[in-house]
Amino acid sequence: MEQWIEIRRRVLNGELSKRAACAQYGIHWDTLTKILTHSEPPGYRLTKSRPSKLEPFLPVIHEILESDRAVHRKQRHTGQRIFDRLREEHRYKGGVTIVKEAVREWKESRREVFLPLSHRPGEAQVDYGFADVVLNGETVKVALFVMTLPYSDAIYMQAFPRECSESFLEGHNRAFEFFGGVPTRISYDNSKIAVGKITGTRERQVTTEFQRLKSHFLFEDHFCLVRRPNEKGHVERLLDYARRNFLVPVPQLDSLRTLNEQLEAACRRDLERQLRGKPLPKKDLLSEEQQRFFLSLPEQTFEAHRVVQAHADSLSLVRFDRNSYSVPTQYAHRQITVVGTVDEVRLIFENQLVARHERDWSKEQFHYEPLHYLALLERKPGGFDHAKPFEEWGRPVCFGILRRRLEAERNGHGTREFIRILRLLEHHSLPTLKQAVQHALEIRATNADALRLIVEHQQEQPVAVFCLDGRPHLKLVRIPQTNVAAYQSLIVGG
Repeated sequence: MEQWIEIRRRVLNGELSKRAACAQYGIHWDTLTKILTHSEPPGYRLTKSRPSKLEPFLPVIHEILESDRAVHRKQRHTGQRIFDRLREEHRYKGGVTIVKEAVREWKESRREVFLPLSHRPGEAQVDYGFADVVLNGETVKVALFVMTLPYSDAIYMQAFPRECSESFLEGHNRAFEFFGGVPTRISYDNSKIAVGKITGTRERQVTTEFQRLKSHFLFEDHFCLVRRPNEKGHVERLLDYARRNFLVPVPQLDSLRTLNEQLEAACRRDLERQLRGKPLPKKDLLSEEQQRFFLSLPEQTFEAHRVVQAHADSLSLVRFDRNSYSVPTQYAHRQITVVGTVDEVRLIFENQLVARHERDWSKEQFHYEPLHYLALLERKPGGFDHAKPFEEWGRPVCFGILRRRLEAERNGHGTREFIRILRLLEHHSLPTLKQAVQHALEIRATNADALRLIVEHQQEQPVAVFCLDGRPHLKLVRIPQTNVAAYQSLIVGG
């Protein structure tokens, strides 16, 4: 470029003739003409296009790529595979580079282009994502429930063991409480949790649990077109952002409760940001949405649960979500209503709560409550040492001493008597019965009836002092002192 400028300056200023410039700089006359015509090098210009060896094969390439649109994305042709087919099937003699370039140009020319959308205040979008976390030293995959507000760009994220109806409903509960209100319109994809059947382009037959959620919070739903996740692109984008910023490095925790507390704190910190093109920080825009456009939270609490009907088998076990939970043996072979939440499983028979268990999110696990089997065990005491519900039932040391003493004193009936004592746990707590057993061992009163009396005596409350304030008529009542001299005469005459 320096030489170009020098030649132009010297020739155009009359310092050097054109012929002398060609001789001095060793350039052709046509090159000098180009230098004098253009103030900077014009670059390479193709004056005549050469025919390409690939041109006759372009219809074949386009046909292959067009047919790939109906095939799973992992089984579509690559540029190399198209090149191999052209050589084998169509006797192509050219190189692989121009084939790959033709494939790339065809794909770029058909990439979808989107319109920038304007989001109204009070609208929300919901989606699920997944991430790995380390819980108690074990790497597990958790489902991330995410709700975002496109207008204020606020986000709320919670982690659950699995994507299901219970986590879906509970995620809404927590998100509405976090945002301080209910959005008027929420967009979803076509997950089976919310959609039971697609009946039209936009029409959906929603599930019973989703109907219950809508009826309680009164928001309007909006479902994206099938295979059109770009309609809720805001939540897709913020989900990726939150996963990279809230869950990197991989969290190492002892429980999901701790993880969710950290995620909620991260969402609150994120409200301090102000995005490019937004007039105010996120928290101020959220406050505007909450005050002017959100629906109020209902006074009545919404319980996020799933209700199913199940049958208790001969082992007094009810199967729910791939796990089995026990009920009292009197409800074996009965129809049981199962109410599952994120944290617990409740088992109900004829509107009566008969059992409650902590929710297990693994599979093929059995959860026994030993108290459920004591009534049956009293009739079959021989199975006490072999019954599975009692294998890991930790009992105080004094219980073992009491059992050995009963078996030694009752000649084969001690185990049954010990089970009768354990049945006191159906109405009293373990610490209360433990204290009673220790006292019974001290006074050598070890039968079930004596233990029942001891427990009831320990739970008796002393009578409080009767107050006469506000009862002036009772102050006039006089109770004469008892004379015990008559009883003394009975002793003397005895």
